[in-house]
Order: sequence, then structure tokens, then C-alpha cells
Amino acid sequence: MDTAHTFQLLTKLIMQQAQEKGWGTKPEEISISEKIALIHSEVSEAYEAYRHQKNDHFAEELGDIIFRTLHLAGCLSINVEKEIVQKLEKNQVREWKSRNEKNSKIKQM
Repeated sequence: MDTAHTFQLLTKLIMQQAQEKGWGTKPEEISISEKIALIHSEVSEAYEAYRHQKNDHFAEELGDIIFRTLHLAGCLSINVEKEIVQKLEKNQVREWKSRNEKNSKIKQM
């Protein structure tokens, strides 16, 4: 697998499967709010698997989150790989406060 464009390849494969299964591949063929709710449900399932220490199920749910996210992104022609790279670049120059700094400011109030 060409790791230089892994997200693009995965999105392409997911969109091919979506076409075959009739899940929709265009904005007018899907409900965006429903797709977001489905991503949320996968996050909740991952949380429950983590909470109950079901590591295999937790890993599967993380895969489901990414799968559903890439399907939605593919339907909307969003290049997730590009967005992640831009986020990494943005975070690189962003100032981050540690949890201790945040908590000390709250206590001072």
C-alpha cells in the first residue's frame, strides 16, 4: 500500500464499496446529519469498549470511526489527508498550555 497517500486510497476503496452497497456517494444521496450521528455512535461504542477493557472491540470501533468519517468526507469531496496535514502544521505553531497551567488559572479566580 502506498503510504504516501493512504487516506486517499482508503477513501477511494470506501467509496467503491459504498457504490456497490448503495450507501450513497454524493451529497444529495446521503443525510449529512445522519452520517455525523453514525460517527458519534461509533465513538460511543469505542468508549464503551474501552471502559469495559475490550481491547479488540475498541480497536474495531476506532476503525469504524475512521471508515464512517472517510465515507462522509468522500461524499463531500473533502481531502482528509490534506486537512490532517494542515492541522498538523497549524498545531506546530500553536501555543499549548499544559493542564497544570489551565488548572492554576482556574484556582486563582
